[in-house]
Amino acid sequence: MSGVGPGEVLDRPHVQQVAGDRSGGFYRPRPGYPDTRGPGGVVLEAYRWSELASGTATRTLSLVFLLPFMLSNVAIWMHPAGRGSGAGVKVLCRLLALSLTLLYVLSVVGVALDLIAWECMASARCLAGRNWVSWLGGRPVELRLAVLALVPVAAIGLVWLLGARPGRSYAAFRAPTGEPEVINLSLVGRDALPMVRRLRAVHVAAAFAMLDLTLLAARAATGPSAVTIALLTLAAAVLVACAVMVGAPALVEGGANLATDRAASALRAAGCGLTVLTLGVVVLDPTPWPRTDGLPGYDEIVAWVFVMQTAVLAALGLLVLRQRGGRERRPTLLRGMGAPAIAAGAVGLAVVFSADLVYRMAYFLNRRPPAQRPGDLAAPPLAYKWAIFVFFLVVMVAAVVGGAQTLLSGPARRRAAAAIVAGDFPAAPPQAADRVRRVRKVIARARFTERLGPAAIALTASASTLGLAASALALAGRPPAPLMEHLFGVPSEFVNFGLTTGSYLIVGIVAALVIGGLFAYRTPEFRRYVGVLWDLGTFWPRTAHPFAPPCYAERAVPELTKRICYLADHYRGVLLTGHSHGSVLLAATVLQLPPQVRQRIALLTYGSPLNRLYAQLFPAFLGEDMLREVGDRIGWRWVNLWRDTDPIGGWVFAPNRPGERPVAGPAGSVDRRLRDPEDVVPPASDSVPPPIKGHWPCESDERIAAAACELVDRLRDPRR
Repeated sequence: MSGVGPGEVLDRPHVQQVAGDRSGGFYRPRPGYPDTRGPGGVVLEAYRWSELASGTATRTLSLVFLLPFMLSNVAIWMHPAGRGSGAGVKVLCRLLALSLTLLYVLSVVGVALDLIAWECMASARCLAGRNWVSWLGGRPVELRLAVLALVPVAAIGLVWLLGARPGRSYAAFRAPTGEPEVINLSLVGRDALPMVRRLRAVHVAAAFAMLDLTLLAARAATGPSAVTIALLTLAAAVLVACAVMVGAPALVEGGANLATDRAASALRAAGCGLTVLTLGVVVLDPTPWPRTDGLPGYDEIVAWVFVMQTAVLAALGLLVLRQRGGRERRPTLLRGMGAPAIAAGAVGLAVVFSADLVYRMAYFLNRRPPAQRPGDLAAPPLAYKWAIFVFFLVVMVAAVVGGAQTLLSGPARRRAAAAIVAGDFPAAPPQAADRVRRVRKVIARARFTERLGPAAIALTASASTLGLAASALALAGRPPAPLMEHLFGVPSEFVNFGLTTGSYLIVGIVAALVIGGLFAYRTPEFRRYVGVLWDLGTFWPRTAHPFAPPCYAERAVPELTKRICYLADHYRGVLLTGHSHGSVLLAATVLQLPPQVRQRIALLTYGSPLNRLYAQLFPAFLGEDMLREVGDRIGWRWVNLWRDTDPIGGWVFAPNRPGERPVAGPAGSVDRRLRDPEDVVPPASDSVPPPIKGHWPCESDERIAAAACELVDRLRDPRR
C-alpha cells in the first residue's frame, strides 16, 4: 500500500531491507529482536513499491499535469469482455490519445503564437508596462512567430522527456513466466518498452506536424506559395501517417521489430525536419501577412480537432454498446461503458485545461475577462469559449445528478445498512444507540460506490452531446452569449458569468490536483485514499498514450515473480498476502509463476478491490473468468477477507453473508466477511468501543492472523 512503511505492514518496529533498491524493495524484521516470526511461525517479508508509483514531489506533480494522458491510457484497458479481441476499441482509444497530444500543442500555440506573438506584440496598449514582451514588440510578424515558436517546441520537448522516463529497461527483473500463452491479466508485467518507444516517436512526430500546420496555415492565408503548399501537404501527410500507424495494432504492438521501429523513427525525424523548414519559410517568405484579429486559421483548426474528438468518442461509445455483454453474468460498475466514459473524462479534462490556459492568458493580456468587446486586445478562439461554457453547464448537471443520485439511493442504502447492523448486533444495549447509528451511516456511505456508474454514464452522455453541439457552433463562428440569448432567451450576462465561473472552477480543479498531489507525497494518511486511484491509473502499461505516467507494474510484477520463485525454492511454501491494490499485484503475479512454484503458493487478500472495482471496470482483463483462473492456478488456497464498512474493497466471488445462498464449488469458500466493528460496546478491558476499520489494513487483527495460520497449515499439509 503506497505510503505505508514495511514496519507497519509487518507490524514489527525494526526492519531491514534484504533485496531490491530504494524504489522497490523487500524487507524483513531485523534479526536479534524478539517476535520476528509471523502467524504459525512463518518468516515475514514485505514488498514496498510506493516509490515506483509516486516517488519525488516533482514526479508527483508531473502525474497531476499528465492526468488526461493517464486517463486515456486507462480507457484502452476497459473494453468489455464481449465479442472480439477489442481491436476496434484499441484503435479508437489510441486515436483519442493522439488527439490529446495535438490539443496540448494547440493550447501552447494559442498562448505563444496567437495571443502573444500575433495579437499582443502588435498592440502598443498590450505591450505597455510589459518588459517581458516589449523587447519583441513592433518587430515583423515573421520574426515574432519564429521566435515564439520556440515555446511550443520546448513544450513538446518537455513531454518527450517526461514520456522517456524511466529511461532504463527492467530486463534485470524478468523471470520465467508461468505459461507460454499470453492471457488477459498476464499482459501486465510484460516488457512494453518497444511499444512505448514507437508510440512516443509517433506522438512527437504528430506534435511537430500540428505546430507546422498552424504556422503554415497562417502563412498561406494571403495566397500560398508553392513551397508553402508543399510543406502543408507534407505536414498533413505526417499527421495522416501518424493516425494510420496508431490505428494499426499490428504496427504498434508486439516486441522489438526493426522495420516498425525504423518507420516510427522516420516519422519523428520527418516531423522535426519539417519544423525546421517551416520556420525557415515563415521567416523568409516575402508574401505579406494578413491583417486579422487572431492567428489565421488557428480558430478553425482548434474547432476541427474538437469535432474529430467528439466523433471518435461517439464511435467508441457505439462500438462498446455493440460489443458489451457476452461472458460476464454480473452487471459491471459502468455497465460495460468504462472505455467511453473514461475516454470522455480524459478528453474533457484536456479540453478544459487547454481552454482555460488560453482564456486565462487572454484575461491577463486584456487586464479583464475577454468577452469580444471592441477594446479587447486578445481574444481566445470561440471553440475554447464554448468549451468553458459547456464545462460550466456540465458542472451544474453533475451537481443535480449527484444530488439526485444521493437522495434517491439513500433510503435503499440505509435499509440495507440497518439490516446488516441488526444482524451483526442483535442484542445491542440502548446505551450503544449512538454507536449503532454511526455504524449504519458508515455502511450506507460505503455502499454508494455501486451507485456511481449510472451517474457517470449520464454525465458522459450529456458532456459528449453538449461538446459536439459546441464544436459545431464554434466552426460556424457563433459566439456563446448572442446565440444563447437569441435561441433560449438566456441573458448575455449569465453566459459571461458562466464563462468566468467555469474558468475559476477549472483553476480550482488544477489547484486541488496540485495540492492533493503534494499532500499525497507529504502525508502518508492522505496518500492512503488518493493512492487507490493513483495506483489504478499507473498500474496499466502505456499502450495508448506514451506521455502517460510510467507503469510501475512493469517492474513490480516481474520483481515479485522472481522473488517468489526464489523463496519457493528455499522454503516449503510461500503465503502471499495483499491489502487493497496489493491484491491486484498478486493476482497479476500468480499468472506469471511457473507451475512448479504455484504448487507451493497460497493467497490471502483483504480490503481487495479485485471484484468491486477492477473486475467491474476492466471486465476483459479481470473478470470472473480470470479471477477463477487465479484460484485454479494455486489450487484454491485462497482466502479473501472483507468488511461492509469498506468503500473500496469487497468480496471476490460471493459475499457469503449469513442466510444467503453460497456459491457452488471451491470459489464459494474464498470470501469471508469480517464484522466491523467487532462490537458496539466497549470490551471489559477498555473504555471505548472497538474502532470502525473500513479500508484500513489492520495487519494485527487476530482474524487476519487466524486466516494466515489456516493457509500456512494447508501449505504444510496439502491434504487439508
